[in-house]
Amino acid sequence: MTIPAWIRPLFLLAAAYDLILGVVFLVAFKVIYARFDIALPNHPAYVQLNAALIAIFGIGFWFVARAPERNRDLIKLGILLKLAFAVTVLSYWFRHAIPDMWAPFAWADLAFAVAFVAALAALRPRGA
Repeated sequence: MTIPAWIRPLFLLAAAYDLILGVVFLVAFKVIYARFDIALPNHPAYVQLNAALIAIFGIGFWFVARAPERNRDLIKLGILLKLAFAVTVLSYWFRHAIPDMWAPFAWADLAFAVAFVAALAALRPRGA
């Protein structure tokens, strides 16, 4: 099967996006929260664990970029991750119940989810 030319760059972009965001929030969330006037949680692990998981997904998307056909299941997990974040954040954002800082990330994740679904469909073997 020929892999469409846009799939590898898509997942390289997703890998860089999640890895960078994850690492930045892991090490600098206090500065970011202060800049956007967001109250800190009562324990840093609430932010740091989520940030680490995002960075780990970034590594997973790099695996997909290297071998998309072999890593279809990681694409499925990526769709679920992106939808979970986007739906959660946007459902609060539309009700004005979450800081605006999160909305651009949610819209980006929604776009990634749609693109990941398209990639998964494009990777289907012929006749499947």
